Formats: sequence, structure tokens, C-alpha cells
Amino acid sequence: MTILQGLLSIASGSLVGFTLGLVGGGGSILAVPLLVYVVGVPSPHIAIGTSAVAVAASAAANLAGHARAKTVKWPCAIVFALAGIAGAAGGAQLGKMVDGGRLLALFGVLMVVVGLAMSRPRKSGGNPDVALTRESILGLAPLLIAVGFAVGLLSGFFGIGGGFLIVPGLIGATAMPLINAIGSSLVSVTAFGLTTAASYAWSGLVDWEIAGLFVVGGALGGLLGTRLAARLAGYKHALSMTFSGIVIAVGLYVVAKSLIG
Repeated sequence: MTILQGLLSIASGSLVGFTLGLVGGGGSILAVPLLVYVVGVPSPHIAIGTSAVAVAASAAANLAGHARAKTVKWPCAIVFALAGIAGAAGGAQLGKMVDGGRLLALFGVLMVVVGLAMSRPRKSGGNPDVALTRESILGLAPLLIAVGFAVGLLSGFFGIGGGFLIVPGLIGATAMPLINAIGSSLVSVTAFGLTTAASYAWSGLVDWEIAGLFVVGGALGGLLGTRLAARLAGYKHALSMTFSGIVIAVGLYVVAKSLIG
């Protein structure tokens, strides 16, 4: 790895961390395009494996904060994550079997879908008392397992955190409030990222030097983004709309680049 690549890895990680801190999600989907087109990682598969390490580390750090704030509904989060781990393992195996160029094109399509989904306002209501208990397990567990597996499959296939899918999935399965869904989703993001990273690492598809620098940059960027978010709280929707537009634009670029070669 050259010095320039190292600096670009830190800068790219900072951008992802900054975005996550500023708008509260979605930033990790920029990791793969940044690694391929900015850092210069030669293989889309290595970019996916490397980004999975960074996504897992970032999610774990954010999870600690939500755990302290007691916004994580642990029983629901754990069942969802365990089902998703099985899906992520299968998805990672499938992803490694797909041609790198085609995988990147599909990733670009996913970015466009994510950007459109992020532009829709999130509902903040819900049932704050929902819990996975002996009385509710027959009603809640099947939904948590089914949705968790499906989301994990996509997360593993594309090497992303999947928070944009996990949050609405948890709300749909349990009707928990948005703040609890965000906190609880980080259990799955961490677990899916580790599962995908382990699968790709086993196949030698992780650049550990770049991953480490990306994580360092992400931590620094996250601090700045979180602080700025507090000052720009009144412009949260405008920020989310702007970012969703950026994700859509980058997704279209990735698709075009992959198709044109």
C-alpha cells in the first residue's frame, strides 16, 4: 500500500463516519464505491470484504452509545441478529460466486434503491412497551426470524451494514418506536458485518491495512458529524434529502461505470 492510498483510506473512512454521524445512517453504503474508485482497491470482492470490517467496527462503536442510553430492545435485537447471521453467511458465499463487475453493477442498483428509500420520512411513533416474552414469542419470533434472515442475506451478499433495511424491518415486525429500532438495529449491523468480514477474510479477500485506516478515519469523521448534527438539528430532513440524492447519483455512476467498463 502506498502513502497516498493510506491517506485516501483515512479520508474515505472519515467521509463515511462523518455521514453516519450527521444523518444517522446510510453512510456505510458509500464504503465500497470509495474503496474501488478513490482508494483504488483492485477487486470489488476485496472492497466488499474490507468494507465489512469497517462497517462492523463502526456499528459496534455506535451500539455502545445506544446501550448506555438504553434504547436497545435486546431480546428482539438478538433474535433478529441470529436469524440474520445465517442469512449473511449464505449471502456472502453467493456474493463471492458472482463476477466482480456484475456484483458492482448490482451494488449500484441497490444504492439507487437505498437513496430513494432514505428520501422518505421515517415515522417516529410505535409501541414503546413491546417486548419478546413468553406471552408474545409466538407472535413476534416468526416475523423477527423471517425478516432477519432476508435482511442478513442482502447484507452478506453486498457487504453492507443493512441498517436502512433493518430499521424498517424491526418496526414492521414489532411496531417498536424508531429510536428503539435504530438502537436495536446496530446489534444486527455489527453481527452481519462480522459474519461477512469473516467469510471474506477466510477467502483472503480483506485488505487489513486499508480496513484499519478506514476504521480510524471513520471514528474521526463520526465525531465531527455527530457534533455538527447537534447544531443542524433543525435541518435534519434537508440533510437526509441531500444525502439521498448523493447516494442515488453515486449509484447511477457505479452502474454506468460497470456497464461501460
